[in-house]
Amino acid sequence: MNPYTLRQLWSLIEDTQTITLLDLSDIDLVVYLLTQMENRQPLSLQEVDLVSNYIHSKISLIRDLADVRS
Repeated sequence: MNPYTLRQLWSLIEDTQTITLLDLSDIDLVVYLLTQMENRQPLSLQEVDLVSNYIHSKISLIRDLADVRS
């Protein structure tokens, strides 16, 4: 994943309401974030796979950061 996409993803996570990050199931959170990313910038199929895998690997961190914000 390129640095621009990575920055966009973490910016999106920071902009997303805490309740959304904490209440969605893991799969729903991945789908939600991917959908929001694609609304910001079109992603190729390869990028969708990379971003999806990355989000899956960072679910705990995303939820921990959201929990600290609440």
